[in-house]
Amino acid sequence: MSNPIIETQGLSKWFGEVVALNNVDLTISQGLTGVLGPNGAGKSTFIKLILGLYRPSRGSVRLLGENPRNNANVLKRIGYCPEIDAFHENLTGFEFVQSLSRHWGMGRAEARDAAVQACEIVRMTDRMNDPIDEYSKGMRQRIKIAQALASRPELLVLDEPMTGLDPQGREEMFSLIHWLGETGHSVIVSSHVLHEVERVTDSIVLLYRGSVLAQGKISEIRDMIDEHPHTITVESSEPRRVVRCFAEDPDLLGLDVDGERLTLRTRDPNRCYQRLNELALEDASLIQSIQCADGNLQAVFDYLIH
Repeated sequence: MSNPIIETQGLSKWFGEVVALNNVDLTISQGLTGVLGPNGAGKSTFIKLILGLYRPSRGSVRLLGENPRNNANVLKRIGYCPEIDAFHENLTGFEFVQSLSRHWGMGRAEARDAAVQACEIVRMTDRMNDPIDEYSKGMRQRIKIAQALASRPELLVLDEPMTGLDPQGREEMFSLIHWLGETGHSVIVSSHVLHEVERVTDSIVLLYRGSVLAQGKISEIRDMIDEHPHTITVESSEPRRVVRCFAEDPDLLGLDVDGERLTLRTRDPNRCYQRLNELALEDASLIQSIQCADGNLQAVFDYLIH
């Protein structure tokens, strides 16, 4: 296992009677990790705790082997892109990145070079000298990531980086995050949209109501729900004919037909897929599509909370 970036033991945070994070034990290693859960799950509280912005109510957190609270030496090794914008609108993107690099102790020339390189990484070179108040939402997100990258951090924390982006902006963000992971950066991506993070990493932490619901590879987490029936959706020109082919299947737990859509629930998905493929080979016009409704992280999450 690679060296841990983050370690927590019994980490808890409450605000009055509201428990935002409850007894969280986690070890997050180098690489690209998604911290996922619905709004209110505790993601933002967890991030603020690992960045030292909050003091734990109970338990401990170690960031790069140290306590992050009021620890400038360890925080210099972290890049943080917050969800909420906080710009001086009269600055250009380049000036914004350069000024924050200077804040962390770089000399003028070093900060200039770091800002240019970071803008190149996020593909903002052609607009880095324009005022930030002329930027689109996607450009603002990218320039925020540029400031986080300028110090060449050992860990990059992206809090809800897809928020407010249009489809093109999301694609650009997916591409950038995927590139960061491929080039050896350690990245934590927080999001409430599970399928979006699933596109860039299969290493996740699922939070729900302040607790860790599951952690690990998505495929490993899926293995935890084998006792649940699998749901398969079939588009067919003759769904009743398909139904008759499964009438005596002992592992079939349910069948629903809605127009040309057939939904099967089975204890043995492999055998079910095999039979559907055989039907498609026997008559190419019978089956138009086969989809596993449980083949995504959202379905796994739904199973775990019910």
